[in-house]
Amino acid sequence: MAGTKRGVKIAIDAMGGDYAPEEIVKGAVAAANNGDVELILVGPLDILEAELAKYDVSGLPIRCANADGFLKEEEQPALAVRRKPNSSIAVATKMVRAREADGLLGATATGALVTSAMQYLGMIDGIERPVIGGILSGVAPNTAIFDLGVNMDCRPQHLLNFAIIGTVYARIFLGIPNPTVALLNVGKEEGKGNLLVREAYPLLKRSGLNFIGNVEGDAVLSGQANVIVCDAFVGNCVFKVCESGGNIVGNYLKSKAKKYPVIGGFLRGKVRNLTASLALPESVGGGLIWGVDGVVLKMHGHSRAQDVTRTLSQAKLLVENDVVGCLKAELSKIRKHIK
Repeated sequence: MAGTKRGVKIAIDAMGGDYAPEEIVKGAVAAANNGDVELILVGPLDILEAELAKYDVSGLPIRCANADGFLKEEEQPALAVRRKPNSSIAVATKMVRAREADGLLGATATGALVTSAMQYLGMIDGIERPVIGGILSGVAPNTAIFDLGVNMDCRPQHLLNFAIIGTVYARIFLGIPNPTVALLNVGKEEGKGNLLVREAYPLLKRSGLNFIGNVEGDAVLSGQANVIVCDAFVGNCVFKVCESGGNIVGNYLKSKAKKYPVIGGFLRGKVRNLTASLALPESVGGGLIWGVDGVVLKMHGHSRAQDVTRTLSQAKLLVENDVVGCLKAELSKIRKHIK
């Protein structure tokens, strides 16, 4: 019908992840029932059709697309993606390139997902490397860190790109019009840190971003900046500390509660609340592979059905907000400041 708005279409690597395809298909069916998105499950048809047969999908916006096989965790990602151009992740990514889908979702191994995205979608002009980032803890809901896991060895220009990406992230997901940006460092003074951050500092200073200088490690959970920038070696270490922090604190308090029953009765509910507040937020767009020329989302390898359903809602939000277009526009503005 003329004038009818087309729904957002998301391709899913149904064979990626520890619990694929069962949990991936289950989560996709739930999302289809919610009416959020049109879904394309990608993988060997016989496997996917057997899984879909467990559900009543009549009339639901969900279908399958065939792939000859899929990548395994132990395979070297760069080689595997090239050697298996008809794998589930490759077919799904090529659907985005051909505009048969608006975005891609996978619990696929990070290396394989990133390699496939780079090979078939390419990078946005001005960004050399993909980036992953987001909020690390519920106690600092307005602070995101970039990069959290892709770029271990960086140049100053890369940190500037992370800051630009983080700014777009904060505007879209956190609703902050002019987010503050800071460099993660061992001291707040301008001359502090290693060569990388010392050379990145002047780039950020004249970028036109809302750059507030250096911050130390305590800023990660105290909300001193909306966007904190660092290389992925540092970022991933910080991420793992924050990821485990809630459980570690909770287990420590539980052990004390057992030792002192009177205190334990008082603490029981408070421990649950504290652990929940320290945990990683569930829905903040952190799974997006930033920098590739398309919407590509990474889920944990151990994702279950509810994670798939939730992340598909994020994918819809990203497409509808034209996150790739926003990033390109921001890059264009920044270039005027740093010429």
